[in-house]
Amino acid sequence: MREEDIDRIVRDLLRQVAPEAPLESLEAQRPFRDQFQFDSVDFLSFILKLEEAAGIKISELDYPALSSLRGCRTYLKDV
Repeated sequence: MREEDIDRIVRDLLRQVAPEAPLESLEAQRPFRDQFQFDSVDFLSFILKLEEAAGIKISELDYPALSSLRGCRTYLKDV
């Protein structure tokens, strides 16, 4: 998957889960929870939507790797 596609998908899903998030100023390396109101329920909703959008099953052990845009890029680049 290309980085541009990953960014688009992640931003779209974040917009669904956290509509108040300032996605235009999203910093790739910082965890989402450090940039806007994003609790554990929001994160789990994001992961479930990401699984559906990417057509993959994400192991619970991999969840921490998906806590930032950069982490999502790294995880999904070979999907």
